[in-house]
Amino acid sequence: MSKSGAAKRYAIALFELAKEHNEVAKYDQELRVVKQVIDENGEISKLLESPNLSVAEKQALVNTLAAHASVTVANTLKLLVERRRANEIVAVCEEFIKLSNEERGIADATVFSTRPLTEAEEASVSHTFSRKVGKQTLNIENIVDPNLLGGLKVRIGNRIFDGTLRGKLNRLEKQLTTNL
Repeated sequence: MSKSGAAKRYAIALFELAKEHNEVAKYDQELRVVKQVIDENGEISKLLESPNLSVAEKQALVNTLAAHASVTVANTLKLLVERRRANEIVAVCEEFIKLSNEERGIADATVFSTRPLTEAEEASVSHTFSRKVGKQTLNIENIVDPNLLGGLKVRIGNRIFDGTLRGKLNRLEKQLTTNL
C-alpha cells in the first residue's frame, strides 16, 4: 500500500464533499468498514490489484464492498478503480480517517489490557489520555493481551503510555541496574 500524493488528493476531495454535506462522521465510519474488510481479507486487495481482472469486474467487486456505503463513497471507490488506482483504496481510507479525526478532535488509540474494558473504563481512559495528546476524545480499540500482568498500555499514534505491571517492573530493573 503506497502513501502517494494521489491518495491524499482523493481523500481531501472526498473530505471536502463530506464537509459540504455534513457527512464527515458517516463517511468516516463507511471508510473504516471498507478498510477493515480489505485489511482482513487479503484476497480482495489481490483481486483489486490483479491485471487479469477488467475494470468492470473490479468495479463489481467494489460495488459489493461498498454495498452499504453512501453513493458518494461508493462512487469515489469506483472512480479509483476506473483510474487504475485500486491499490490506493486503503491509503485513501486512511488519509480520510486522519482528516476526519483531526477535524473532530479525535485520536485513534489502541488499549492493551488483561481483560475487555467496560464502557465506563473506556470512557475514563478516553477522558484521561485525550487531554495528554491534546484531543477532545479517543476512538479506542481494546486488545486483550493475557501476557500483561496487570494495568494498561495505551498507544496513540507513535506515543506509548505503559502503565502495565510488566512495564513498571522493567523500568525498576533498569533503574536498579544503572545505579549499581
